[in-house]
Amino acid sequence: MQIPSKYEVKTLMEEYHDPCISLFLPIERVGQETQQNPVRLRNSLREIEHQVGQNPRFSTKLTELLEPLQALPDDETFWQEGQGLAIFRNLEQFRCYHLPERVQEQVVVSTHFYLKPLFPFLTNEGHCYILAFSQNRIRFLSGTRYTIQEVLLPENVPESLAEVLGEHPEKELQYHSSTSKGTVGKGGRHALIFHGTGASDTSKEHLVRYFHQINRGLRELLHDETAPLVLAGVEYLMDLYREVNTYPHLLERGLPGNPDDLSEQTLHKHIWPLVEPILLQARQEALAQYQEPAEIERISNNSSQIVPAAFEGRIATLFSSNNREQWGRFDPFTEAIEIHENAIPGDEDLLERAATQTFLHGGSVYLLDPTMIPGGQLAAAVFRY
Repeated sequence: MQIPSKYEVKTLMEEYHDPCISLFLPIERVGQETQQNPVRLRNSLREIEHQVGQNPRFSTKLTELLEPLQALPDDETFWQEGQGLAIFRNLEQFRCYHLPERVQEQVVVSTHFYLKPLFPFLTNEGHCYILAFSQNRIRFLSGTRYTIQEVLLPENVPESLAEVLGEHPEKELQYHSSTSKGTVGKGGRHALIFHGTGASDTSKEHLVRYFHQINRGLRELLHDETAPLVLAGVEYLMDLYREVNTYPHLLERGLPGNPDDLSEQTLHKHIWPLVEPILLQARQEALAQYQEPAEIERISNNSSQIVPAAFEGRIATLFSSNNREQWGRFDPFTEAIEIHENAIPGDEDLLERAATQTFLHGGSVYLLDPTMIPGGQLAAAVFRY
């Protein structure tokens, strides 16, 4: 399974190479229903052909647009992953993602990619970072409720403490440990005792230098992120890292023990229960903020106000319907907006536009059942100003 990274999503959001094709399909996993997978995709390709072919500007490009998609229905390996499928195609890009949950069957041909079905996998309610480190190794991971993958750190971040200490780190900094119960990882919880050629103060100085370099690298990667960061490592090292950390969303609780022998999946299994309550709490706090009387001048459930504000980067938090659309048109240059009860040719889902722009400008997006949205409308927002 593959969920697009925040960087990939931003790339898709900023893509306006007309026409942009967005295709979503559920994937059947068992029994004879699996035979419907290629059938559904072929039907969707015919719908794309029909929509694109209606525009004389694009009809000459139709063969080129559809070429990379034509072979997918008969590729048996293509259907072996995921519960849902998301495909994005224009003349510059071709992206395909196998998603961990089913999505509604949908084809959208527009001037931009339609990304709303991806938001349940991208919002703060389903995303965290993990920093797992020891004396010998450092790993930085990006996790969702469903997946986890390693993220490359900048080149200026040392891969191990050995790079900071030189050729013979074991002569400068060594430790042994005692273990305690209730911890995860080989060796359990460690109480570090330093010995070697230098004093313990020198050893701590080397560690602090090591952690400062890691923190600078993370600051470069996470400067606009709000997802929680969880540490995994020996308790002494975690405590020391907290002293130099500047990322404001570092969780107080971490995963104690030596993480070197833990697979990515094992780290995910133990860390997600630490993260999930924090993420759910953030949503409740955001909903509570909307209800505060002091925020009356910074809130709205009027789409005519919300959509322009999203394009201007003024939305801090957006609550939007997860299963309904609001059709209309918006011109970001003139800020003219039209809202229609039913879709007419040329309309777009204004809720999707507001969500993508809020996400693009670093705001928080929560897709909710309409009954949970404050004010009883299809969208509500808390403005930055």
